[in-house]
Amino acid sequence: MRFPYREPDILRLANDIAAGLAANPEVFPAPPYSQEDFEKALDVHDGNREAQIMSRAAALEATAAKDESLGVIADMSKSVLRYAENHTRANDAKLQLLGWGGRRPRTQSVTEPPGQARTLEIIREGPNWVYLDWKEPMERGQVAAYRVQRRNREGGDWTDVGMSIDSEITLNGQDTGVEYEYRVIAANSAGEGPASNIVRAVL
Repeated sequence: MRFPYREPDILRLANDIAAGLAANPEVFPAPPYSQEDFEKALDVHDGNREAQIMSRAAALEATAAKDESLGVIADMSKSVLRYAENHTRANDAKLQLLGWGGRRPRTQSVTEPPGQARTLEIIREGPNWVYLDWKEPMERGQVAAYRVQRRNREGGDWTDVGMSIDSEITLNGQDTGVEYEYRVIAANSAGEGPASNIVRAVL
């Protein structure tokens, strides 16, 4: 026989050895380790295994808590950066004060429609609701508002489901079990810009 390498097999063999020593003292009168030695070692191992299980559960819980707190920080940061981009009209020097530089300067006016709303994303969703976030256009006219549109992915026309003056919106009252597509269109008094990218969700 070959000595086992898996933990359950090693523990099973150790228990068999302890039982065999206890039942057959005349056959094994002076072993290097007694039945009591094995029982103590097995008890220590049981305690260590329980501690490992508890540590692993605590680690999983701590990881989930860390991920949740990181998500909160990310949402807070995105909200402030959206505000800063809109408030400063993407002024690169001012955005660098928040560690958010490298943006191209925009020329804004109301004599031409806005550019395309950028990087539409689904940030959070739940039963009957979805939270959308996007970035304002980097070129052409200044945005007055955003039209949020939706359609069934299986087909159909785009319909307006929301309006926002910020680059985010929470849409409530969405049907469940239906796969919808969403897009955003920036607009001002001169017209509308191109539709954003499309995102999909089943709520």
